[in-house]
Amino acid sequence: MESTTDENIKDDKLASLSPREKEMATANIPKLILSYSIPTVIGMLVAALYVVVDRIFVGRIPYIGNDALNGVGLAAPISLILAAFALLVGVGSAANISIRMGRRDIEGAEKVLGNCFTLTIVLSIVLGIVALFALEPLLIAFGASEATLPFADTYTRIKIYGIIFTYISLAMNHPIRGMGFAKRFAAAQLFGALLNIALNPLFIFTFNMGVAGAAWSTVLTHFIVAVYIMAFYAKGNGPVKLRLKNIKPETKVILAIASIGIAPFLMQILGSGVNIIANRHLIQLGGDAAVGALTAIMGVISLFVMPVFGIAQGSQPIIGFNYGMGNGDRVRKAYLSSATYAVIIAFVGAVLIVAFPTFIMGMFSSDYDILSIGAVGMRIMAWTMPVAAFQMNASTFFMAIGRAKMSVLLSVLRQGIILVPLYFILPNFMGILGIWWAMPMADLAAFAVTLFVILRELRMIKRRFANV
Repeated sequence: MESTTDENIKDDKLASLSPREKEMATANIPKLILSYSIPTVIGMLVAALYVVVDRIFVGRIPYIGNDALNGVGLAAPISLILAAFALLVGVGSAANISIRMGRRDIEGAEKVLGNCFTLTIVLSIVLGIVALFALEPLLIAFGASEATLPFADTYTRIKIYGIIFTYISLAMNHPIRGMGFAKRFAAAQLFGALLNIALNPLFIFTFNMGVAGAAWSTVLTHFIVAVYIMAFYAKGNGPVKLRLKNIKPETKVILAIASIGIAPFLMQILGSGVNIIANRHLIQLGGDAAVGALTAIMGVISLFVMPVFGIAQGSQPIIGFNYGMGNGDRVRKAYLSSATYAVIIAFVGAVLIVAFPTFIMGMFSSDYDILSIGAVGMRIMAWTMPVAAFQMNASTFFMAIGRAKMSVLLSVLRQGIILVPLYFILPNFMGILGIWWAMPMADLAAFAVTLFVILRELRMIKRRFANV
């Protein structure tokens, strides 16, 4: 059993740490992972639930529900692409802040935070303008039909109007987690998700705004959450302060943020690209109903994928801080604990999905085609969720220790190198079943590579910090 004081940490190092930092440096690892991850998991689970509830409400709009659901699904890649840039900045900043805190470089951490804020504002304005001009051609290129284009355009255009609030609520929240304030990070997500769930039916049905109501409720929620997050920085509550002198962009700092943030960025971009490819194949093989089925499936799977990310992100400041301090034993223990928790969550999700696919699909639509297509696809895609959770957790681990290239490789491996070719090959032999089987096959192949890489890295960390 692990003692409360780690023998690998010298007394002089401990003396200079704040109580929160001492906790990350000395507390029992499995319990520490849970204490940091549970708030994040709850927040991300509720956020994922919002996506599901949002699609349920949209799919139940009288007379237009199926077309509206398909339109929202076709618009999803654009939202994913835009969110990818916020993740690049936020996650990259959080990891850099954790590592610098571990090295006792608070000034460097504050420069990261200042540049994070500048990038958040600049990227939201520039990308928002570009997205508005390119929106309709992109939606048509992604497969929007005459029936679904109006809903996809309305939904996405309104969300772009509020992109600056979306970026603040996404990017500026992650550094709070990187400082070790997991509960504050999760509170922002939880508050936003619950507010969104409450506003959704009000705007869609009570105000009779339809798809536009779903989008405006999201914009309003992000505005309120952005105010909540910036209040944290205005009060100077964290050990790393947001100072005016640090908002001037510095190339070295931006490159440090991007070098780590590139992994979740590519994961999100590839996820968007994969979604586009899958939608285009599904339109050819099963029409708009197949697109609606995939939209529902991905919403349900996200209910279990987001908690997996929550576990990984909850462990990130602990791993990054101890890696910065040179405590390899705690780094390895933290990774193994987080990977175990992530796989358990995914396994529970897979069992539930495989057991009740038709019931779950029935919450989204009563359309027979969507139900029948979606139930089959959902059951097939759920089988390998645990190995996918292992792979995603490993990618986040490499981000936490600053191994950006390996994190990028693992992110690209599953969705780019393996999954995309399968989407083009399998439907030629299996029809629509090829789309459903592509993801499990990609998961298994990526798992084999990831297992080899992570075991090698853990051995290297043990040797590297053996005498620290």
